[in-house]
Amino acid sequence: MIKFTKMHGLGNDYVYIDAINQKIEQESSLAQFVSNRHFGIGADGLILICKSEKADFKMRMFNSDGSEAEMCGNGIRCVGKFVYDKEFTDKTTVRIETLAGIKTLKLNVKEGKVETVKVDMGEPILEAEKIPVISNEKPVKNLLLKAEGIEFKFTCVSMGNPHAITIVENTERFDIQKYGKILEIDEVFPNKTNVEFIEIVDRNNVKMRVWERGAGETLACGTGACATAVACCLNDLTDRDLNVELLGGTLKIEWNNEDNHVYMTGPAVTVFEGTLLY
Repeated sequence: MIKFTKMHGLGNDYVYIDAINQKIEQESSLAQFVSNRHFGIGADGLILICKSEKADFKMRMFNSDGSEAEMCGNGIRCVGKFVYDKEFTDKTTVRIETLAGIKTLKLNVKEGKVETVKVDMGEPILEAEKIPVISNEKPVKNLLLKAEGIEFKFTCVSMGNPHAITIVENTERFDIQKYGKILEIDEVFPNKTNVEFIEIVDRNNVKMRVWERGAGETLACGTGACATAVACCLNDLTDRDLNVELLGGTLKIEWNNEDNHVYMTGPAVTVFEGTLLY
């Protein structure tokens, strides 16, 4: 039996498991099982909270298809809430090890529980070979790709995981299912990519829908919102302080001019807890 907690950040939901006090095996198949919305718990993926030799805790994140990903912005906020609310720590500044490096979280606590979390997401990665994407551009701002006869122009950014951002006329009416699954696996992306379809509202607000690598469309993507903010600034479409409106709610993103770090602030919510017979 495995104890778990279902949590979400703006509807981007994961099953969270304490892998410090419980032995977890076959993580990939476990992720596929718990993510299934008909036969499992139902989630966009699985997140394990583990011991770390480099930071306060370590986060391992698996997509619903079982593939392990480098980082999840909405997920890491919930990790901060998990470790504080369950009294694994009494710190309100927590360092979390991920495959995308160590991230620092500032926890906003209200009545003894974490309500929102501000995450230092680090510096955006703009070099094509590190994103990775096959391109000679520095940075990659004019990547032209076709899907179903339609041409899209992408700006590519990594926030520890790859993102390709493109502008569409209307995010609400856009057929993300039709185009997202094709663009995710385009041959120019050696490790596949997350795809963000955005609509510019004004200098401080954008709308975004996301096709997540290995999961399909989700209600929100924290790293995607950060990558979107960077892409918009690179193309002089918005200011450095940006509200990114997703299907699940809004994230506040700041690309700081002094340290070049991207900061993301948003909620973290516990839905329910249970015991898994697996």
